[in-house]
Amino acid sequence: MEAPAGKAACSKHIVLVHGACHGGWSWYKVATRLRSAGHRVSTPDLAASGIDPRPLREVPTFRDYSKPLLDLLESLPAEEKVVLVGHSLGGVNIALASELFPEKVAAAVFVTAFMPDHSSPPSYVLEKFVEGRTAEDWMDTEFKPQDPDGKLPISMLFGPLVTRAKLYQLCSPEDITLGRSLMRVSSMFLDDLRLQQPYSEARYGSVRKVFIVCKDDLAIDESFQRWMIENYPVDKVMEIDGADHLALFSTPAELASRLADIAEKYA
Repeated sequence: MEAPAGKAACSKHIVLVHGACHGGWSWYKVATRLRSAGHRVSTPDLAASGIDPRPLREVPTFRDYSKPLLDLLESLPAEEKVVLVGHSLGGVNIALASELFPEKVAAAVFVTAFMPDHSSPPSYVLEKFVEGRTAEDWMDTEFKPQDPDGKLPISMLFGPLVTRAKLYQLCSPEDITLGRSLMRVSSMFLDDLRLQQPYSEARYGSVRKVFIVCKDDLAIDESFQRWMIENYPVDKVMEIDGADHLALFSTPAELASRLADIAEKYA
């Protein structure tokens, strides 16, 4: 994760946070480009994701799910600030991290990601997204209860049809194969997030924010991305044409370039 020799002076620490059913592996194209440019890059696996050994049933809350990210920030030297980047559901993870460690976040970057505000519970943007979707929109995404009492979060797993048609529709066949091979059962943690207090204006609200609109995203479509920005204005909005939901795969050079620009300006 360290910068190549001779590039330490320009190195920024960029933390890339994956979305549901994915892992740190999903950033492999973007992380490679950022490291080649001399930046330090961390790609943590959230709990029950990537190579984290825990099954989802051992991750009852969103904070438990976010713990690897929170532990990473807590371990940083007091003076170090990072650029936090969240993709998809990872936007809620970086919002929580910004609430708990605002002094360690130079900027929070939402890449076609769910972005909470500081006046509603963190579930609000997810609920608005879900209420506008039909069963046909979810296609073969599987939602299942984990226990008969409903004490554990509802599990979620993207199926092959929605993966190809709405998540990875502009990605290569190789990346679709990779994604299908490495996806794990996850959750949106909606019930738990409904119980949380809004993130505060003094902490989360104080962190500078950038939203990167992926204009060809069929999962979190552009209109909903724009709605989130209207709901909670950010410091800067960027766009990437030709980026589907997995811009990490479909437009990695463009995404890495924008993240490097953000790191240079804010970190």
